[in-house]
Amino acid sequence: MSVYSKLACFVGGTLFGSFGIKLLSSKDAKKVYVHATAAGLRMKDSVMETVTNVQENAADVLASAKELNEERAAKEAEESEAAKVEDVEA
Repeated sequence: MSVYSKLACFVGGTLFGSFGIKLLSSKDAKKVYVHATAAGLRMKDSVMETVTNVQENAADVLASAKELNEERAAKEAEESEAAKVEDVEA
């Protein structure tokens, strides 16, 4: 690469960097940042509502599963006791 092309790249990068900083700190850019941040916060609220609903549903499912297991264990215990009584009587 020749010295001129290196110098041109440096000057172009410097000008683009200076212009870029001015562009990124402009009032219009700040408005875009505010709107994007507000949209992100709204999305976060929506996601958190969904997470809360999923957690509540999971808690309900867990409670129902525990209840079902307790009922099944009680039924099996009754059947076991009935079988023991029949064995003793026979």
